[in-house]
Amino acid sequence: MVFKLFLQYLRYERNYSFHTVEAYKNDLEQFKEFVCGKKVFDPLEIDTKIVRRWIISLMEEGYSPISVNRKLSAVKSFFKYLCKKKELSVNPVKKVTGPKVKKMLPYFVKDKDMDQLLVELETEDTFEGKRDKAILDVFYSTGMRCSELLGLKEGDIDFESLLIKVTGKRNKQRLIPFSIQLQITLQIYRTIRDEKILDAGKEAFFVRKDGRPLSKSMVYAIVKKRLSEVPNLSKKSPHVLRHTFATSMLNNGADLNAVKELLGHASLSSTEVYTHTSFEELKKAYHQAHPRA
Repeated sequence: MVFKLFLQYLRYERNYSFHTVEAYKNDLEQFKEFVCGKKVFDPLEIDTKIVRRWIISLMEEGYSPISVNRKLSAVKSFFKYLCKKKELSVNPVKKVTGPKVKKMLPYFVKDKDMDQLLVELETEDTFEGKRDKAILDVFYSTGMRCSELLGLKEGDIDFESLLIKVTGKRNKQRLIPFSIQLQITLQIYRTIRDEKILDAGKEAFFVRKDGRPLSKSMVYAIVKKRLSEVPNLSKKSPHVLRHTFATSMLNNGADLNAVKELLGHASLSSTEVYTHTSFEELKKAYHQAHPRA
């Protein structure tokens, strides 16, 4: 296949995850289908006009600007790879731009609502109750991604030093400090887990009642169920709690670069979106409190 070496390069040299590589593969196959259908795909025949027609066709099919830009990014990466390998002398997509994306401010939970939710979960004296509280508290206290939480093992949590070792995108590891409050929550969950499940914690720190690791869909379901108790919250997902962590940190005076490192962002531009959220909160407070607002 024409894309095989490129996909292997992403997986084994760039350390992209299996799911990311599959997404690239699907986007490239879709591009190939548009360009030549069942015929042999020849990168030398691709020019700027063809790529722009493909973008227009995607928009006409109803793809969102975010999806179109993601697909375009896959195609751009492929042609950049070909140029790097000297298989192409000119990159036909280098100057192609995708549709503009309207910037949406991240959804987040207010600190008082989050505190209230965690207090209410405190009263649930069951395995699921203690586990769910620990999961929500980890997301809220560390800002880690869902995939990072699923990858947590017993040895990744240093209860004495109050540090969690997280393996993020492209297998990059980082250390995230956590509070004594979270330490207590995690220890309570671990105690009830070990009482009920034999050899628990070997494969994953967070598990189901039968000891098997949680799946991504299960974590999403847990978070959605628990966040449904928060009033006026239209989006309910682990990423909302990641947004909540970042917004809370910045609202309480954290340095932007520090938040970037804690979140595991590759660039500061990814973190800066939370400064807009913080500024919106400041504007709201001003208009509510100032007599001349």
